[in-house]
Amino acid sequence: MTVLLGCIADDFTGGTDLAGMLVKSGMRTVHLIGVPQDPIDLGENIDAVVIALKSRTTPVAEAVAESLAALCWLQQAGCRQFYFKYCSTFDSTPGGNIGPVAEALMHALDSRFTIACPAFPANGRTIYKGHLFVGDLLLSESGMRHHPLTPMTDSSLVRVLQAQIKGKVGLTEYSTVLKGEDAIRARFKALQAAGYNFAVVDALSNDDLMSIGAACTDLALVTAGSGLALGLPQNFRRAGVLADDQVADSLPPTGGLRAVIAGSCSLATQGQVRAMREVHPSFHIDPFELARGRDVPGAALDWAASRIKDGPLLIYATAMPEALQAVHALLGAERAGRLVEEALAAIARGLVEQGVGKLIVAGGETSGAVVLALGVRGLRIGPEIDPGVPWTTAISNDTVKRPLALALKSGNFGTPDFFLKAWSKLAS
Repeated sequence: MTVLLGCIADDFTGGTDLAGMLVKSGMRTVHLIGVPQDPIDLGENIDAVVIALKSRTTPVAEAVAESLAALCWLQQAGCRQFYFKYCSTFDSTPGGNIGPVAEALMHALDSRFTIACPAFPANGRTIYKGHLFVGDLLLSESGMRHHPLTPMTDSSLVRVLQAQIKGKVGLTEYSTVLKGEDAIRARFKALQAAGYNFAVVDALSNDDLMSIGAACTDLALVTAGSGLALGLPQNFRRAGVLADDQVADSLPPTGGLRAVIAGSCSLATQGQVRAMREVHPSFHIDPFELARGRDVPGAALDWAASRIKDGPLLIYATAMPEALQAVHALLGAERAGRLVEEALAAIARGLVEQGVGKLIVAGGETSGAVVLALGVRGLRIGPEIDPGVPWTTAISNDTVKRPLALALKSGNFGTPDFFLKAWSKLAS
């Protein structure tokens, strides 16, 4: 197997998001859940592989080690270029993990320069003068300033990244990006000659990402959100190793019942849960009941058993900020998160055993727990539901051997009717 682009994502939904963007751009893509420890059959004609880790909030040393292991696997697969993917809101702390992982990958690749560009205009993430915006708000004024694990209180990506690395961070401003790939490439060379190791790159539109991607042709490593995936496939087409008219998003038909599991407490997921609850049965997971040792997963599955055949249903732990703060105050954020993840993962496994063949999961940590509980080793990427969220089919499913379709949604992504409309994108 020879793969053109090898990608490392720092969480599961981020990996799916990136893989979906690559498929949308014509690259046949497989999303692997962690670094394969034994041989895995990915099939033929694969252009890109995304290895999704759970390294966004793990200790820095652990995140670096896992990322280097992923890089080694991708190098053995023959990848020509490498991509470190993080969230479009640059989720991290002053200690990492974005900067330390990126520097470790650069060192392993003997690369002295790369970019940092989390822009994803389709989802309202843009960069101007090195500052990251979420919609019309600076990152530091958005809901991300209240994130329980990685509160983002500074919108300057140059400052945020500089605090995490040993090298120097510069800026490629929008006035340069507007001039196109040659000007961007010249700016990269000038920064590198001046001793800079990273260039934060402004971007306001998909056209900007196309120009930035074209300017990255000769970089061994790019670091970015999933938006930059729009701009990289063109480089492989220019090199004659990727066909212009390739269909990359076809999936086999998938039968089975339908369900939604939501663990994210983001504003977007809150709206999606409200819309789903108005028209379909729903069951709420209470962290306090879990902490008391109650068999909440068993109760949820008993409830689902009598309703699942009538249409899609929702099982959710999504809560408003005030309720979430109360849970964290009494149980602690780490314990509460672990209890909910374990419960939702057990419920997902039980739902598949009950006949669910089409499952939507909301939340990065929840998605990671679910795919591990189901024994899914990889995902074939299919059609996009909303920007950054595709349908996929499991490459391996230890729970049930029939085909299983999964939509793994980052908490912040998707329109309010996401849970209601997603099914129409998938063949029966």
